[in-house]
Amino acid sequence: MSTRKPFSGSQRGLVVAFDLGTTFSGISFSVLDPGVVPRIQSVTRFPDQTPGGSSKIPSVLYYDDKGVARAIGAETQSPVKIEEAEDKGWIKVERFKMHLRPKSPASLLDSKHVPLFPPSLSLSAVLADYLRYLLKCVKSFIEETVLPDGAKLWVSVENRIIFVLSHPNGWEGSLHSSMRQAAVEAGLVTNADDQDRIHFVTEGKASLHFCVNNGLEIGENEGIIILDAGRGTIDLSAYSSSGSGETITFHEISRSECCFAGSVFVTQAARRYLEDKLKGTQFERDVDTMVEYFDRTTKLLFKDSNDPSFIKFGGRNDNDPTLNIRAGQVKIPGSDVARFFERSVKAALEAITRQCSNAPNITSVFLVGGFAASEWLWSQLKEELQLLGLIQFFYCFITPSSNKAVSDGAVSFHLDCLVDTRVSRSTYGLGTYAVYEANNPEHQIRGYVTNVLTGELQVLNQYSVILQKDVQILKAQEFRASFYQESATRLNNISVNILKYEGIIEYPAWTDEDAEMYSTACTVAADVSRISHKTLRRKPWNDLIYYKTEFDVILLFGLTELKAQIAWKEGNVGLSRSLENFR
Repeated sequence: MSTRKPFSGSQRGLVVAFDLGTTFSGISFSVLDPGVVPRIQSVTRFPDQTPGGSSKIPSVLYYDDKGVARAIGAETQSPVKIEEAEDKGWIKVERFKMHLRPKSPASLLDSKHVPLFPPSLSLSAVLADYLRYLLKCVKSFIEETVLPDGAKLWVSVENRIIFVLSHPNGWEGSLHSSMRQAAVEAGLVTNADDQDRIHFVTEGKASLHFCVNNGLEIGENEGIIILDAGRGTIDLSAYSSSGSGETITFHEISRSECCFAGSVFVTQAARRYLEDKLKGTQFERDVDTMVEYFDRTTKLLFKDSNDPSFIKFGGRNDNDPTLNIRAGQVKIPGSDVARFFERSVKAALEAITRQCSNAPNITSVFLVGGFAASEWLWSQLKEELQLLGLIQFFYCFITPSSNKAVSDGAVSFHLDCLVDTRVSRSTYGLGTYAVYEANNPEHQIRGYVTNVLTGELQVLNQYSVILQKDVQILKAQEFRASFYQESATRLNNISVNILKYEGIIEYPAWTDEDAEMYSTACTVAADVSRISHKTLRRKPWNDLIYYKTEFDVILLFGLTELKAQIAWKEGNVGLSRSLENFR
């Protein structure tokens, strides 16, 4: 367990973490007092929440026909709001987080599992409304519960609050851009100049920090996997430890993974089963009630495929022996319920196998997250991993505070930052060209074009790599490569697209191979009017002048966000311009 140090700042501060989940969300925070060891707390009271409710609220909103949010979070479970929504035809928006998923082929396969988004609403507006609601909730909670004067505290720090937003492993780039935009619209920060107060953390790193702060004992140089099983996704991150106690740090030793196989897919499998079973019967109208009960109760209680499971939905008079319905409950064979879990179990096992293959020193797996409460998931993974002989230990890390593991861990990540390296998930570079070589088979296949400025024969679609995937990166490490642009006139501005490759080619070299796996990670631009441009003459016509602008592209990956810079020299002085967050 790590030992947190006293806050070293000179004035009071506040860190707030929003765990925006697929179906439920949570908030944690820490008040920073100079010289005092920070303590992580959770918001445990929300508007319209049932007294004694949990520290999580539904990721659900109701909108009227004008696109105005009428109920959010815990408010959507209020009987009064539910009745009003039905009477007035409000639109229910849920699982909107899934629309932020990366547009990779793997995630696109699951598009049928993502609820349709109302055409009258934008994702940005929904995100902003929900974040605005979370901000209102944490503000009220701090004002009412933090002693001696929470209201005074909020006023004193509200323009300096650090917000930490968590997300599944690998949901970077466009997710960060969308959430930053929504954070500004929601009033978390007031303008673009304050966006350095918005930080991001993967759910894998947040879960690691939660485990360490809640008694996880890890030996020196031990390889571990954190398997965060949530509602929408199953995230895996592999780490190796260094040091112990207050000096412990972790190094990411394999590319993190995000599988679309969370517990919501188990519930969806149960829904399809019930819809098929009850289609055309008097009980077809009760499917929604059955699914709700299964999701809340039956799914987590299931533990033996030889025993049937029961779903309650009605009263004593609801009976049909041919459908296995007696006294208002439907009986489902355990073997059928086990099949509901197959997608999740298979995805988790395959991901663990890949992680162990990439990092053979892994000895333990720690299962965390809301889905970790499923005894069937736990037992199946443990049994299969023992048969495979991949790891020595498999732990289910469940504590009384596990339902706020990600939000608590996100605050801890900001305060403690126990991870000092990460592993690149993709390859990054620029699309460029190569000088034509007549004897090069790759060049012969593609042919050449003539550069009208230089007269040079060139092969298009070359991929110039700046950072290869699966490289271990220190948090302050930079990756740099030199490029140039040619033009008929002096350039005042340059702009380059950083291309991300997510395919299976180990050393990608051409953007026309596996072309669908390339995407623009970000565009970075710079004012280069003060650069010393090289003046050159076209060959063989020496009277034609053109200009060559030389610059470097720098990628900075840190531990959370990806950033890019264009750099150049003015005389003997190196300058950097146009820092961009990856989109």
